[in-house]
Amino acid sequence: MTKVMFVCHGNICRSPMAEFVFKDIVAKQNLSNEFIIDSSATSREEIGNGIHYGTRAKLIEKNIPFDDHHAVQFTKKDYNDYDYILLMDRNNLRNITRIIGEDTENKIHLLLDFASGGDIADPWYTGNFDDTYRDIVEGCAAFLEYLRNNKCIR
Repeated sequence: MTKVMFVCHGNICRSPMAEFVFKDIVAKQNLSNEFIIDSSATSREEIGNGIHYGTRAKLIEKNIPFDDHHAVQFTKKDYNDYDYILLMDRNNLRNITRIIGEDTENKIHLLLDFASGGDIADPWYTGNFDDTYRDIVEGCAAFLEYLRNNKCIR
């Protein structure tokens, strides 16, 4: 079982989008039983709030199922419990380090490091959920390919 945690600043836009996109990708490949997939925030600003309406609209547009997700903050326990902690941008990296200290087990990665590299822009500020969705799909597909190539899944 591979445990994956997607992380962004508030856990209402990018990380829940990545969570549900990745769940959809693995479900379509009959791999759901090989994963535990979740998402969280590095900040406390949005704790308890639901998915941003822009993310919700994009998931509906793309026919990607999602549930009644509410924002939670990443914890040290999450670091111990998950195999891969996939961040949306470098600011998340700085913030998560404040929560856990050093990444001694090399679990933390930027999602786009598995693809083209770089940060996934925060649509909370840009308003552009199309670009965010495109980058997340690219990153999730590349991450799944990485897992296959490294024999982490079938």
